[in-house]
Amino acid sequence: MILQALHSYYERKQAEPDPRDRLPSLGFEEKEIPFILEIDADGHLICISDTRSGEGKKKTAQRFLVPQGVKKTSGIAANLLWDNAEYVLGIPDPKKQEGKAEEKVAAYHARLSEMLGAFRDRIAGLAPEALDDQGVRAVLSFIGRFKPADLEVAPEWQDVASTNPLLTFRMSGDVELICQRAAVVEACRGAANHVTDGICLVTGAAASIERLHTAIKGVWGAQSSGANVVSFNRDAFSSYGKEQGRNAPVGAGAAFAYTTALNHLLAKGSRQRVQVGDTSTVFWASVPHDLETQVADIFGEPPKDEPDRAADAVRALYESVQSGSFAVGSTDDLIHVLGLAPNAARISIRFWETATALELGRRITRHFDDLHIVRGPNDPEYPSLFRLLAACAVQGKADNIPPNLGGAVMRAILEGIVYPATLLSAAVRRCRAERRVSYLRAAIIKACLLRAGRQQETSHPHRDTEILPMLDPENPHTGYRLGRLFAALEKIQEEASPGLNATIRDRYYGAASGTPVTVFPTLLRLKNHHIAKLNTGRAVNLERLIGEILSSLSEFPANLPLAEQGRFALGYYHQRQALFTKVGSATTTQKEKLDEPEQQV
Repeated sequence: MILQALHSYYERKQAEPDPRDRLPSLGFEEKEIPFILEIDADGHLICISDTRSGEGKKKTAQRFLVPQGVKKTSGIAANLLWDNAEYVLGIPDPKKQEGKAEEKVAAYHARLSEMLGAFRDRIAGLAPEALDDQGVRAVLSFIGRFKPADLEVAPEWQDVASTNPLLTFRMSGDVELICQRAAVVEACRGAANHVTDGICLVTGAAASIERLHTAIKGVWGAQSSGANVVSFNRDAFSSYGKEQGRNAPVGAGAAFAYTTALNHLLAKGSRQRVQVGDTSTVFWASVPHDLETQVADIFGEPPKDEPDRAADAVRALYESVQSGSFAVGSTDDLIHVLGLAPNAARISIRFWETATALELGRRITRHFDDLHIVRGPNDPEYPSLFRLLAACAVQGKADNIPPNLGGAVMRAILEGIVYPATLLSAAVRRCRAERRVSYLRAAIIKACLLRAGRQQETSHPHRDTEILPMLDPENPHTGYRLGRLFAALEKIQEEASPGLNATIRDRYYGAASGTPVTVFPTLLRLKNHHIAKLNTGRAVNLERLIGEILSSLSEFPANLPLAEQGRFALGYYHQRQALFTKVGSATTTQKEKLDEPEQQV
C-alpha cells in the first residue's frame, strides 16, 4: 500500500504541466553538484564553475538532473558522467589519508587509479550512438590527457582537492550538462528497459524485477549514503532460494518511481516533510491539495523569517474544517502520512496513515482543542510538536527526547487515539524534576488526561472526563484540589515574604505531588505563620480560598498515582494562572479581588 501510494504520487508529478515541477524520468535523478568542469571539444579544461550559493559552511550547491547513480558499496562502482573527485579526477580525499600508515596510503592511491579507470570504462560502455556525441568524446579526451597540475591554476581547485565534491562536465558555451545531452539521455532510457522476468507487486504488471533498490536519503539519523525500505542482504531474510530484491519483486520502473518520490519528499527544503523527534514524517495527497504542505507547516517549527507560518496554517485548517471546503482539493481527497525512522542500513516504518482530507483535518484540530489551556501573552497559541516534545526532554534538548515518543505522538494525533502513556509520564516527570509546571507541560497533561477520559466516558460521569482550559473550582479530583492548594500556599508565602529566592515549590513540589501526606500538614502549619503577616482583608480572602479548596478533601492521601500527579500539576498551573489573570475588567486581577473582603472567591 505504501509503495503503491508513492508510485501513484510519482505518476502524478510526472504529469505536471510545468516541467520544473516534474520528477526525473526513469534512469535519472536530481543531485546537488557543487562544481562543473567546463571543457572544449578537444577535452581541454576551460574553467571550473562553482554552483554553490550562500556563505561559509552553509553553502548549497545547485541541483541538476543526472543519470541515476549506482548503489555504492565497499567495491568500486562509478556513475555515468558524474561522480566525486576520486572517480572523476583520480585525486585523493585528504580525510581518508589522515593518520593512516604508509602502506594503507599506498594501497589507497592504487585504488584511485582503479576508480578513475572504472569511471572511464562506464562512459566507454555507452551505446555507439552516445559515443559519437561530441560531448562524450570530449570527456573521454579530457580523462586521457589531464593532469592534476593542469587544474591547480583554477581558483576553485583548493575546494575541490580538499572536499572530494561531486563533479560533472559541460561543454563550454552550453547550458545543459554533457550527461543531459540527447544521445546520453536516450542511452540511459534504453538501459532502463530490461527484459521482463517477473510480476511487479506494485503495478501487478510483468516487469524486469529490480535486484537492488535505490537508497533513500534524508531520513534523520540514517546513514548519510542512504538506507533502504526494501532490502535483503542475508540468507536468513531470503525465501525459496531467491536473491535480494526478488524476495519482494518490484519492477524496475516501480522501484525507480517510489524511491524517486520518497527522496523528493524527504529532500532538503521540502515543504512536505517535518522532523518529529527521531521520526522523519512526509505528507502527500492523491491529487494536489492544501494539506500537502499545510500539515508540515502545522507540526513543524516556522522559519525565522516567517514566524507566523504555523499559526496561520492552523487557523486556515480550522476554517476549512468548519466550512467543509479547501482552497485546493476537496474534503474526500486522500491524504497519506508516512513516518520513517533509522534502523542500521534500513529504514523502519514508524507509522502509516491514510485518511480523507476532512477527517484528517478534524483529527488535527481536535489535537489543538485538547491542548488548549489558559496561557500567558508570550506563550504560543498553537505550539509545534517539536516544542511539546522538547518540553518533556531533559534540558529541553532535542537529543534528549525519549526514543519513539515523537512517532507515537504523531500517530495518536493522526489516528485520533489516546496519546501514549509515556507522554504523560515524561511531562509529569519533568515537572517534578525541575519543580516547574510550564505552559507546554500543562497543555500536554491536559490533553493526555482529556483523551484518556474520553475512553472511559461511558462508565464515568461527564464531570470526571471533562477538563476545562481554565481554573475549575468544581473539579472534584484529589490531585487537582491538592495542586490548587499548593499554589495558594505558595502565593501566601510569596506575599508574606516578598523577594524570596526560593519558595515552597523549590523544596516541596516533588513530595507534594507524589506523597501529599508527608508534606501538606507541615505546609498548613507554615501557612498560619505566613498569613499572620498579611493585612486583615487579604488574609480573610486567602483563608477563604484555602477553605474552599479543602472543603472536599477528607484526608491527604499517602500516594498519588500518575494520573493524579498530572491533575496535581494541572490544578497548580490553573490556580497560579487564575491568581494573576485579569477578570471582570481589563484592570482587575484575581489578586485584587482577593484583597476586597466583600468579594466572593
